Amino acid sequence: MKILVTGGAGFIGSNLVDALINVGHDVCVVDNLSTGQKENLNAKAKLFEMDIADKKLSEVFDREKPEAVFHLAAQIDVRKSVADPVADAQINILGSINLLENCKKFGVKKFIFSSTGGAIYGDADIIPTPETYEQKPISPYGICKLSVEKYLHYYHVVFGLPYIILRYANVYGPRQNFQGEAGVVAIFCSKLLAGNQPTIWGAGKQTRDYVFVGDVVAANLAALKSDKVDIYNVGTSVETDVNQLAEEIKKNISTDLEFSYGEAKVGEQQRSCLDYSKIKKELGWEPKVKLIEGIKKTVEWFEK
Repeated sequence: MKILVTGGAGFIGSNLVDALINVGHDVCVVDNLSTGQKENLNAKAKLFEMDIADKKLSEVFDREKPEAVFHLAAQIDVRKSVADPVADAQINILGSINLLENCKKFGVKKFIFSSTGGAIYGDADIIPTPETYEQKPISPYGICKLSVEKYLHYYHVVFGLPYIILRYANVYGPRQNFQGEAGVVAIFCSKLLAGNQPTIWGAGKQTRDYVFVGDVVAANLAALKSDKVDIYNVGTSVETDVNQLAEEIKKNISTDLEFSYGEAKVGEQQRSCLDYSKIKKELGWEPKVKLIEGIKKTVEWFEK
């Protein structure tokens, strides 16, 4: 197929692009390189250095005529979304609408959206949390992701655009950006390897569901093959607290550095863990990489 990947030079996107090309698809990428990097990008992929909100996006669709779109481009920093909700909405909502308008105009046959589990469900009473749980985002980032999910429902019902929404747990692995709030695994790895002391905010008891990027890519490939129109969690259903994560990373790095502890971040979610039984039953996907193995692979990549 002819496939367009937004955010295809980024962490998850570039891993997905590699996998799509490896199974024979023709891939083009739209990425403004604000966080993505050209060196991540497969040489066989065609890059359009462009923002998803750009009016010239229609020229890419007209030229490439993609049959399927994977939408990963986003402003992903929750704290930035809190500091500047207007800028967050301009990228994550208006940029997505621009993309959907082009999908409608050029007859795209499949749209796969990278959404979020933790930020949409908030601190849930049911752990692991299923897709049916009430969505109560408490950040502009989570609100924007949920808004795009609702727009997808609209474009499907009114214009017939088939879609699958994948709500990710905390994705980690090779190529993850360690700058900003990007991902705690990447931040801890990069700091320890550079000889800098990492900081755990709060007591380190807050939990997350860490899913390896290779498994997330496999979920996207399963979604491409499916004729379903639905929403699926992509996680491991295993809770790991920050202290446990830190110890696992330290096992793979020769260092005498200890983690420091700082004041807890106000409003930080305390527990997040996703139930993946629905995607296992309907798409045949389940996580393959255990945390102990994924951390080892990630540290090896950062060492290189």
